[in-house]
Amino acid sequence: VTRWALVNLSVLSWICCDPAWDEGFQTVCELCPVRDSNEPPVPILQRLREWVAIPSDSSQPSLWGEVERMLHVAADKITAMGGTVEFADVGSHELPSGASLRRPPVILAQFEKEPKKATLCFYGHVDVQPANKEDGWATEPFNLTEIDGNLYGRGASDNKGPVLAWLHAIETYLATKQEVPVNIKLVLEGLEESGSDGLEELIQQRNDTFFSDVDYIVISDNVWLSRRPALTYGTRGSTYFFVEVEGPKIDLHSGVFGGCVQEPVGDLIALLGSLLDHRGKILVPGIYESVAPVTEEESKSYQDLHFDLEEMKQEIGVECFLQDTKEAMLMARWRYPSLSIHGIEGAFSQPGSKTVIPRRVVGKFSIRQVPNMEPAVVEKQVTEHLHRVFTRRRSPNKLKVSATVGAKAWVADLKDPQYIAGRRAVKAVFGGEPELIREGSTIPVAHNFQELTGKSVMMLPIGGHDDAEHSEKEKISRYNFIEGTKLFAAYFYELSQLQQSPQKM
Repeated sequence: VTRWALVNLSVLSWICCDPAWDEGFQTVCELCPVRDSNEPPVPILQRLREWVAIPSDSSQPSLWGEVERMLHVAADKITAMGGTVEFADVGSHELPSGASLRRPPVILAQFEKEPKKATLCFYGHVDVQPANKEDGWATEPFNLTEIDGNLYGRGASDNKGPVLAWLHAIETYLATKQEVPVNIKLVLEGLEESGSDGLEELIQQRNDTFFSDVDYIVISDNVWLSRRPALTYGTRGSTYFFVEVEGPKIDLHSGVFGGCVQEPVGDLIALLGSLLDHRGKILVPGIYESVAPVTEEESKSYQDLHFDLEEMKQEIGVECFLQDTKEAMLMARWRYPSLSIHGIEGAFSQPGSKTVIPRRVVGKFSIRQVPNMEPAVVEKQVTEHLHRVFTRRRSPNKLKVSATVGAKAWVADLKDPQYIAGRRAVKAVFGGEPELIREGSTIPVAHNFQELTGKSVMMLPIGGHDDAEHSEKEKISRYNFIEGTKLFAAYFYELSQLQQSPQKM
């Protein structure tokens, strides 16, 4: 029996001791290494339910108390497993009143270290997006609810479920009296959904201490492309823009002043309309100049990916996409920039009618950037384009363009040893090779870790392609939660089987 076979059996048997997982695992109970333990069953589903029940919405500083409560729950779990926890300070946030509020800390945790082993650092977050039943949830968003094998709740997939799966993978080794194959460190934050303020500075500060002995960094904050497991090797960056047009000093009555003044909404619509054509092409001059051309090898890599355009159309409720083929759509999502208009602040949007001319409106849009695109350059190109369009209109109103975020894209080397271990772990648990995918969304921490620490970074997702993160249907399946725990346990083992990293040679 191989060591991994024993670990695999241990994971299965350890999970089946939990009454919440009472189907399909009883066949291994006679060989269960923890069957005779005096310890009570480990309620892994109950843990996820308890974590989801904490509304750790980080979108507003007034809600940060719940974020801190969630961080302390996670810290207590790590401590109970034998780990040590530091609550690292990440500074203060200035409120509109001028007062300052301490940001929720970042957890820096680690387990007992053996110098001969490689050190793996896992990053995750325990804050969530806002959620209210009135948003369209069929279930209470902070009450984990199972329907047809899916566990619905805010944070179930993004990112509390994966964080717990990592902890359960560690706990599997500990509970079954087996040696954890690698040294483990964890970074858990509570402000990921609102920009990770202070995290980049913390990484810089601790680069020569906490991160100095780290060999590998792994992130599980995204999902598969299809029903097949995947390894992610790239993400797009993002810059968020605000376009403000200000006119009269007060809102005006359209019956009195309509046709007499240059209306800010008209200017703004013209500006937003100048950004895209009807096929989604960005019209800002120079925006595509730094985008790398598609190589023949890259083009072929899209052909074997399992992605069904028709299924996706039905899933999101559209009649067609802007692209006609799977390959073209995936390239549009992953390796080309895109621009999305998100809304207009200040314009009347409530039900009913109101004949007002708003004095000030703010348009909001973002550009997803790809490798070789610099956020500062993109911001300059967009700002100059909007000012040119505005000047041609000869409007007496005032224009202000500003941008936030400015996160860079990230791409990893698939030949990196960590990806070799990841592929082997996927094959051991799922019986086949993973799909190698990129991510259209932005996960700034991947680029930040790679750039600031110089360490190997990999994204190892366990979320399903239909987990609907950020939406009113967010969930994680039982299958992915269980198999994800097994995957992480296998990954520890496979990582330990690699040759020693250059830092330890």
